[in-house]
Amino acid sequence: MPKKAKKPKKKCCISRSRCDRCPIRMLKEGTLPKGYTVKKRKLVKAA
Repeated sequence: MPKKAKKPKKKCCISRSRCDRCPIRMLKEGTLPKGYTVKKRKLVKAA
């Protein structure tokens, strides 16, 4: 079975360890879904 992609949270919870679903971590790793970006710690649709 293929590994299911994790959905990012709507907003970063600002934990120091950065959880697996953190949008900031996902943006840095390049695992954020296409068409999304992070602005002011919130997940937003890219223009």
